[in-house]
Amino acid sequence: MITYKNHTLVNGLTVVVNRDRSSKLAAVNLLYKVGARNENPSRTGFAHLFEHLMFRGTHEVPDFDTPVQMAAGENNAFTNNDYTDFYMTLPKDNVETALWLESDRMTGLDISEENLAIEKRVVIEEYKQRYLNQPYGDMQMLLRALAYRVHPYRWATIGLAPEHIAEASLEEVRAFYHRYYHPSNAILSISADIEEERMIDLAEKWFAQIEDSPRPAVEIPQEPSQTEARRQEIERDVPATAITKAYHMGSRTSSDFFLGDLTTDLLAGGESSRLYQHLVKEQKLFANVNAYVSGELDPGLFVLTGQLLPGTTVDEAEEAMQREIDRLQTEKAEPQELEKIKNKFEANTLFGEINVMNKAMNLGFYQMLGDLPLINREVEIYRSHTPEQVVEFCRRTLRPENCSTLIYRARK
Repeated sequence: MITYKNHTLVNGLTVVVNRDRSSKLAAVNLLYKVGARNENPSRTGFAHLFEHLMFRGTHEVPDFDTPVQMAAGENNAFTNNDYTDFYMTLPKDNVETALWLESDRMTGLDISEENLAIEKRVVIEEYKQRYLNQPYGDMQMLLRALAYRVHPYRWATIGLAPEHIAEASLEEVRAFYHRYYHPSNAILSISADIEEERMIDLAEKWFAQIEDSPRPAVEIPQEPSQTEARRQEIERDVPATAITKAYHMGSRTSSDFFLGDLTTDLLAGGESSRLYQHLVKEQKLFANVNAYVSGELDPGLFVLTGQLLPGTTVDEAEEAMQREIDRLQTEKAEPQELEKIKNKFEANTLFGEINVMNKAMNLGFYQMLGDLPLINREVEIYRSHTPEQVVEFCRRTLRPENCSTLIYRARK
């Protein structure tokens, strides 16, 4: 159970705080509700670009990292399709250093031609190294483009093409900053052994003076239902052929997410899971297998994937995958099989609540989802689901016409 208080400043900034009496550290998390889903299709990768730019310094603080280090702190950030997250841990007595720095770069970022040029080069090089020059590097990009037709989930966080970043003008980048990096589009969450009202007061001190600059919301096109199977086959210089199957499912707050997550653990939650036991260990068709749900803000994907062993044909591998799907749709899981998964989820949840940074991050995340109390209800939700509900989810979701199959062949 994570206790919390939340408060909204006059400028629209949402503040969520948790008093953690067991930690000597303070965790400060600032979540901006902007990710790849908010980008223009002709200018993708901007949210990820800003993950880098936000560390280039401001007009007041040219070097962001030095004050953090002087306060004995650590900081980092990440971007995904739904949001961008900046986080910092430091001794609780230095918590105001984090608030000062975050409030400063919310409005004072130094987006100069020089800083932009530096980060453009960094991002483009990352694109090449991680996605173009790595084995299987573009597999997720291809899968997204296959599974989605209109929703911006059809591109990865890094963007559709490095040219989108290379050709971006200073005016375009500054406009993106002003549209999305302002108080009413952000969530500040803090976990520390500090009285909750005091943390809210500190948030008021450092952020309340920032003027909000909201812009009209940009409508995000919703993906229509998939009505026929999709398939793509490509060849690459990779060590083994890989098969990935993606099925459309509900959003992070829907019952689909919990049922899908339970199902992926049934299939690929460790060496005792079905796919490992049947397809890797017994039938020796795959070198490795995995299953996961994307868990995104808008309806996401249920994904099955695996790399084939030498001698396994694509047809044999797909038939074996389909047998496991058929079993999910016709046979109820044994109660003890689900109970094991539920126990593991509960243990991981409780373990995660020990970490002060996890608490601050999760408070921001669930606030962004629009259901902050969900942070304390998920274990109960997982435990409430039955074998019958899992079968119904699999019948409804794992249908051929709802499937996008990517065959990533090793070049001979």
